[in-house]
Amino acid sequence: MKSVHLPSLQLDDKVVLVTGASRGIGAGLCEALAASGATVAVTARRIDDAQAVVDPISDAGGQALAYSLDVTDLDSIQGAVDSVISDHGHLDVLVANAGLGFNAPALEVTEEHWDQMMDVNLKGLFFTAQTCARHMVERGSGRIVAMSSQASLVGIPNHVAYSASKGGVNQLVRVLALEWGPRGVNVNGVAPTFIYTPGTAERLDDPVFLKSVVDRIPVGHVGQIKDVAGAVIYLASEAGTMVNGTILSVDGGWTAQ
Repeated sequence: MKSVHLPSLQLDDKVVLVTGASRGIGAGLCEALAASGATVAVTARRIDDAQAVVDPISDAGGQALAYSLDVTDLDSIQGAVDSVISDHGHLDVLVANAGLGFNAPALEVTEEHWDQMMDVNLKGLFFTAQTCARHMVERGSGRIVAMSSQASLVGIPNHVAYSASKGGVNQLVRVLALEWGPRGVNVNGVAPTFIYTPGTAERLDDPVFLKSVVDRIPVGHVGQIKDVAGAVIYLASEAGTMVNGTILSVDGGWTAQ
């Protein structure tokens, strides 16, 4: 007998679009979402990069297709979303993962650095969410999960542009949740700490830097991609139905201090 109180984390019959999915956290999220039953629209600027993520998912029996999507190009966003809906008939979840990282002292940040960060992390995320939400609102159902960062919640030296962009993401989440929640579309954010990926390995493999990070994390270690995937799947699933306008920290307690 199935209990009516038992939440489901399965994503069967759900179509999930993931931006910035060519490597690292994005690629890992695609794998985890497919393993949870979702049909995954794997997107990247270069279709070949997206296809490289799709192939192992398909080989493992998962459902995934590759699409080209550049979050800094509104026509590209619209074209990719239209293609996903045309191919699958609907779009249930957006995981807005595409993002840039840049570390520098505030006195060394240039206008070019600032604009690039905002174009991808904030402007690109908003217009991708807006494009997907038009379809979701019309259907009266949908989930948007925006990738934020613990750097949006606490100050971290040498991360001023990145932190500002991710702080903006948090405010987008809150406002969009208020506007779209009543129309059936939940909007939430996930704010990870340092996650070990091929892109962060160079810094985290440095024992001195790793210790400086782990000393700030009460659980005593950095995160793995699966930790982020667990939060995303929860928010995308039936289990997260009552969660809207929240920034879910996946930081081992860093921001609790």
